[in-house]
Amino acid sequence: MENKLANPAPLGLMGFGMTTILLNLHNAGFFPEISPMVLAMGMFYGGIAQIIAGILEFRKGNTFGLTAFTSYGAFWLTLVALILGPKLTPALSGTPAGFMGWYLALWGTFTFFMFLATLRNIRALQVIFGTLTVLFFLLAAKDWTESHLLGVIAGYEGLFCGASAFYLAMAEILNETYGKTILPVGAKN
Repeated sequence: MENKLANPAPLGLMGFGMTTILLNLHNAGFFPEISPMVLAMGMFYGGIAQIIAGILEFRKGNTFGLTAFTSYGAFWLTLVALILGPKLTPALSGTPAGFMGWYLALWGTFTFFMFLATLRNIRALQVIFGTLTVLFFLLAAKDWTESHLLGVIAGYEGLFCGASAFYLAMAEILNETYGKTILPVGAKN
């Protein structure tokens, strides 16, 4: 009897996609403050659920999935800690915008290399990692220049990135459930 493992990717993609959409609604200017809802999503769905998905990708032998979901889960947890840390512990000062730009630029560099790995995969994954690379560098540039306009542009770009991950998660679930292509994801290269 074959022991078929479930696909953990939709869980990780939804954790990433939904949290990215919510944060970028703020970045695009729809909401002036980062809501506790965004921080809670970042911690539990964007953070913990993605790490769980990454560990499950390990079980399936998917190095890319393990690295991506575990890393971006850790990204969300560290981002929440950077935002909440100074509020919870008065001894901690907030991260200066310029230094936060380097944090985001490092994530952009990591994401660019992950994007290169998607070039042998489906188009939908390429779109997610390509737009995420752009998003990180836009956010870094916003912090380095303190440009409100760059933040708004990043917000709209991030909405597209998050929606792309949401789409791929739903495509994987629907396509697997129906045993045929319901939502196309683009052929592998």
